[in-house]
Amino acid sequence: MNQFEMMGISPKLAARIEALGLKEPTPIQQRAIPLALEGRDVMGLAQTGTGKTAAFGLPLVEMLAGLGKPEPKSVRGLILAPTRELARQISDTLRDFVDGTPMKVTLVVGGASINSQSKRLERGTDLLVATPGRLIDLMDRKALRLDQAKFLVLDEADQMLDLGFIHALRQIAQFLPKERHTMLFSATMPKQMSEIADTYLKNPQRVQVNPPGKAADKIDQSIHFIAKAEKTNLLKELLGEHKDELSVVFGRTKHGMERLARTLEKAGFSVVAVHGNKSQGQRERAIAAVRSGQAKILVATDVAARGLDIPAVRHVYNYELPNVPENYIHRIGRTARAGRDGKAIAFCAPDEMGQLKDIQKVMKLTIPVASGRPWEPAEPQKKSGGGRPGGGGNRRRGGKPGGNAGGNAAGNAGGKPFRGRRSGGPKRSNRAA
Repeated sequence: MNQFEMMGISPKLAARIEALGLKEPTPIQQRAIPLALEGRDVMGLAQTGTGKTAAFGLPLVEMLAGLGKPEPKSVRGLILAPTRELARQISDTLRDFVDGTPMKVTLVVGGASINSQSKRLERGTDLLVATPGRLIDLMDRKALRLDQAKFLVLDEADQMLDLGFIHALRQIAQFLPKERHTMLFSATMPKQMSEIADTYLKNPQRVQVNPPGKAADKIDQSIHFIAKAEKTNLLKELLGEHKDELSVVFGRTKHGMERLARTLEKAGFSVVAVHGNKSQGQRERAIAAVRSGQAKILVATDVAARGLDIPAVRHVYNYELPNVPENYIHRIGRTARAGRDGKAIAFCAPDEMGQLKDIQKVMKLTIPVASGRPWEPAEPQKKSGGGRPGGGGNRRRGGKPGGNAGGNAAGNAGGKPFRGRRSGGPKRSNRAA
């Protein structure tokens, strides 16, 4: 009898997951699975990459086994996720769990044919994995019914709040039976989470295996204080040092990340991009290219910050710091997965000091500095006096020989990128470390 059987998982399901490589439960699985099998509502808090999908997926499969075929258009278990990528990851994992059984897993997300999805739902499904927007679209078409849903799972519920899904969740809740078994999982716990918990869960058992905001222990974090204009040069240098390893580069905007991907491609790197302007098919092909090793670098916005499970990712670069501090935790959680080690490297320009302060406050730590010094607050501009206002003015080029360790990439051909110096404006105090 293995450890999953000791928690109440049947021998057949335990054998299936062992064949998939799941031999020992993770801490969140050890604590959540027995409670779920007892029929208790569960609020699970655990960092990314710790096996939350199996923590709710295995009890669902166990409790739904042997119920026969679902009624037309009916759903027995509903799993809601905030992004297409996460929803697809969950559905792929659940399909592995039900392989060889009559149980059916259906995925419905935006960016794919809604008519095809409606057709697949006609015969009913055991487990439906959905994004809230597409689910409501299908409900408006009367393509499915939720009145027989015995189970509800909200995965990465904190991001649903970030993406403004709270109104969609309230709308969906009206069609769910009041008597149901509900589980909520999240890596962080913002204050508004209590509203979701009170709406959906009844006397939930809280399972927390790490403090909210804590990243995986095996992630080696560091930060470079660097002028915005020099970020791309530094990124090229660091990526060039690990050309054979998989990396994910995160930024804030769709257009910015598309431009960065093209710049890296012209520099000779094998790169693909994922962001909101890409179709679902383009996103899936890009992620598949990284998984297979055909592409070594994935450039992405926060649409890939959750649900992207590529265990071989070795480096995560925060080319731009996120505006939402919790997203930093999810971004760097794309590495150091399944017990592996990983590195998370962040770049901080002068106008990102506020984001850095928020991130370190949430994580309750100071990220080790790789180069440069923290930027000083901008000094108020005097009304009189010649010259242009500071802060983002002309970038200083060249400079005195030996003025920077490694040289200024803008002025010294072949030198290392210029790190940790303000690109114009008030008092420059940062020197390359």
